[in-house]
This record gives sequence, C-alpha cells and structure tokens, in this order.
Amino acid sequence: MEKLTYKNSGVDKEAGYESVELIKKHVKETFSEYVLTGLGSFGGAVELPEGYKKPVLISGTDGVGTKLVLAHKQDIHDTVGIDLVAMCVNDILCHGARPLFFLDYIACGKNFPEKIEAIVKGVSEGCKQGECALVGGETAEMPGMYKEEDYDLAGFCVGVVDKDKFISGKDIKAGDKIIGLPSSGPHSNGYSLLRKLFFDIKGYEVDTYVESLGTTIGKALLTPTKIYVKSILPLLDKVDIKGMCHITGGGFVENIPRVIPEGLCAKIDTKKVDVLPIFDLISKEGEIDRKEMFSTFNMGIGFAVVVDDKDVDKTVKELESLGEKPVVFGEVTEGKEKIELCL
Repeated sequence: MEKLTYKNSGVDKEAGYESVELIKKHVKETFSEYVLTGLGSFGGAVELPEGYKKPVLISGTDGVGTKLVLAHKQDIHDTVGIDLVAMCVNDILCHGARPLFFLDYIACGKNFPEKIEAIVKGVSEGCKQGECALVGGETAEMPGMYKEEDYDLAGFCVGVVDKDKFISGKDIKAGDKIIGLPSSGPHSNGYSLLRKLFFDIKGYEVDTYVESLGTTIGKALLTPTKIYVKSILPLLDKVDIKGMCHITGGGFVENIPRVIPEGLCAKIDTKKVDVLPIFDLISKEGEIDRKEMFSTFNMGIGFAVVVDDKDVDKTVKELESLGEKPVVFGEVTEGKEKIELCL
C-alpha cells in the first residue's frame, strides 16, 4: 500500500506555497499606510484612519455567482476578482462608508498556482479601484467537493463612516430626485438566466461574435462589474446625499425601494435610461418584456443617488467632473408602493 500523504489524498501543500509566493506582489500593491500586517499573518490588522469622531464600521460580503461558469469556459480568470470586490464595496458605499480592507476566499478542486494568481490579480485590481487593502484571504483545496478545474469565490469587506454621516435614506422626502450612474453591463447578476438563454436555448458559443456588442458574447458577459468608489466618495464631500442604491439582482424593482421610506414612492422614468446593447440583445433573444427586464437587470444604471431637488444640477456637474455620465431618471413622490416604473 502506498504511504498515505496529504498530497496523494488530493491536497498539494507545495502548490499552496507557490500560490502564496505568486500573489504576494499583487496583494502588496493594495496596501495603504494603515495596514499593520503582511500576507501570511494570522489576522489582517488595519488601523482606523484619523478624523472620525464616532466611527461606524460597515461590513459586506458577497460572491460572483454563476458568472464563474463563463470564466471557466473561456479560461479567463483575471476579471472575476474585480466582480468579487465590486459586489461588496458598492454595497457598503451605499451607507457612505469608505472601504478600508477586503478579504477573499477561494475554494477549488485543485490548486493550480497560475490560476490562483490570476484570480487574486483581479481581486487586487478591484481593491485598487475600490481604494481598499487586500489584507488576507484563504485558498482551500477541496478534492471531492469540487472538480479539479472548478473554483468558487467569496469576499468580505469592511468600511468606515462617521455616525453623523451615515446614510440610510431616512431623510428622503417627496420632490427629491434620483440620479443614476452608468453600469458596465449585467455586472454579476442574472447569469443563470443569461447562460440558459444564450447557450442552452439559443445555441451561442462563448466565442460567437455579436456585431451589436463589438465582441464575442463570452467576453461581453465577462465584463467586470463597475466599482463606484472613486466617483461617490468625492461626491459625498460636495453634496448632501440622502440615499444611495447599488442596483444588483432584482434590478430596479428590488433595489431602489430599499432606500425609500414608508409612504413614499420612487417614480422611475425608464425612457431616461440609456439601455446598453447587451440588454437589448437579452430582451430580443429572450422575448422578455420591458417590465421584466427592469425587474431583473440594472439595464445600464448600476448605482443611484437620491438628492434634494435643489442639489440636482450641482450633483450632475460634480459627477461629470469625475468622469461619470449621470442621468436624472426618477423622482420621489407620495404613494403606497415604493416604486413605480413608467415604461
């Protein structure tokens, strides 16, 4: 009988050590002056920045979902890490939080160091876009749970905001306006529907070129989720933002009402939304009506802010100066239903 070792049981410790060495350079690029520990410590230590009178920590966790299937199919692994960070930091940003640090968890069937490096390179890029430090994580090799080539991702982030600047939506009133920031595509939501539509029903291959998208369907669907930190944090210093919303799974219908107080309604003019070509394609190929599309996808608006009517022009100008293309697409009115889609 062969001598039983961890390696012939399916876990290669040497590959794990190699992965750590490969990712160190990417991780270090995300560090700020507040990071007190390096990669390999038992815990990631981050000092709170100065200037907060009553600091409130805001945390968020998420994954990438079945978008990973498309990464597997195309053997492209350096973008899904951006999605992972985006799904977490965009959420805590809604409360006015400045992201501080991020941790990732990679579960895989077999540790292929170059693949792990590509994943973490993407996570590091996401952290740079989100202005937070990647202070640690875990790569778990789990034979028997996953096929050798498979992996899954989860992430966790923590941010900070002064208690008197915490944004909850409680001050939103009738007459306030809703301003949207463009998305980069479906982001990381609705991919079970998208895979079924394009690849199972319509017979697309990942390398099928789509003229209206200017690329293959596979690459279009792997477009990373947009991170809004560098646009929103400077805006918070200039404008009194009453509420913010990360438009994820469930589209407008599920997410915008999360910041609307009882007795008020977000009246959305969908015709003001510059619908991206990918959503036109989804609607056409799936014969999905407009209401369902806005109830499922972000449709081209990935993040929204609610401001007083008198602050609309200032908000738009500030966002434009930050490179955004904002659109005023909604108004808060009185009403029992928290959202009304004007189709």
